[in-house]
Amino acid sequence: MKHLIIYSHPNQGSLNHHLLQTATDSLKAKNHEIVIRDLYQLNFNPVLSLEDMNGQRMGNVTDEVKQEQQYISWADHITFIYPIWWTGMPAIMKGYIDRVFSYGFAYRYDQGVQKGLLTGKLTTIINTHGKSQAEYESIGMDKALSLTSDKGIFTYCGLEINQHFFFDKADRAAPERVENWTNQIISTFKI
Repeated sequence: MKHLIIYSHPNQGSLNHHLLQTATDSLKAKNHEIVIRDLYQLNFNPVLSLEDMNGQRMGNVTDEVKQEQQYISWADHITFIYPIWWTGMPAIMKGYIDRVFSYGFAYRYDQGVQKGLLTGKLTTIINTHGKSQAEYESIGMDKALSLTSDKGIFTYCGLEINQHFFFDKADRAAPERVENWTNQIISTFKI
């Protein structure tokens, strides 16, 4: 299977990087083809410009965006790994979505009805956040995060969600919790 991993964290020593390595090692052990797009290492420009906006409607995107779209088209399974900061994805990841998941590539409207164009592809989302799951549930943030990312982006564009992990209290996780998360990821990519 062809796996694309879109990764967003600036610190190579972070928990997110450990989770990236876990996913990569697990997929390699099963002889999957893997492409990793580390948005910070790529210095991906997250700013959706007026030129981008005007070009998207006409199917004209920059070479940088076209390359990312080619990776997405190539993949059978797309994994997103990023932390939740200020109850959302990092700006570089949001900018990636804004620029790469463009009209005519990731979605379109047919007679006023929205249609996702990335059908037939699985996605796994791996998120870390500092708050506890109980805190997020008490204020409805768990549902809001799922609504804005899962429904508002991924399934909107036709992706089928394989799994969405929310690893909580990640900034102070005990080694046994990290080991549990590692095992969950390994189990997800067993196939």
